[in-house]
Amino acid sequence: MDNYIITIARSFGSGGTEIASRLSQILGIPYYERQILTMASQTSGIDESEFVEVDEKLRGSYIVKTLTKLPTTSVLRPESRAFVSDLNLYNIQSQIIRELCKTQSCIIVGKCADFILKEEKNVLSVFAEAYLQDCIQRIRNRIYVSEERAHDLKKRTDRYRTAYYKYYTRGQKWNDPLNYDMFLNTSRLSTDQCAAIIADAAKTKFNLK
Repeated sequence: MDNYIITIARSFGSGGTEIASRLSQILGIPYYERQILTMASQTSGIDESEFVEVDEKLRGSYIVKTLTKLPTTSVLRPESRAFVSDLNLYNIQSQIIRELCKTQSCIIVGKCADFILKEEKNVLSVFAEAYLQDCIQRIRNRIYVSEERAHDLKKRTDRYRTAYYKYYTRGQKWNDPLNYDMFLNTSRLSTDQCAAIIADAAKTKFNLK
């Protein structure tokens, strides 16, 4: 296989980004998370702040009602009045992800990448989850907030990710194990162990040396 993609979806505080970083070192391939927003901005000419604003969050219930009635396959031209919209930004990111799938081996964190690439044969999809208290501790260690604040961030971020995934995939559950090839409990496995397991699975699935 010429190139392959590993997608990692993760609950907030489960350590998915850290796993991606370690996996990148093991396999010698890049991982993309926030970089997807930068590439989408460079490709479209839209300021990156527009992508950051809508990345993994919703602007209101009216948006959900509107988007469920619209196709999610086309990217609007820059002169369109609706060019800067949640749906269009999602489609631009989707095009970037599909292009990466065709052109290089890499790891993609979040961005509904597992769903966007679900029909591709060169993809291994992973979900990382952990027990609540372990997520809270990891959040506190990372950004130095109170336990109460960490709980609030965890709740709100996972709610956003759930809603984001649900309406862009037309109703699928973000944390449904059947959406992924592998579901890892990072409370029971270290970052290095998770990365090693994913690397072994990739080597088996893609016949890597």
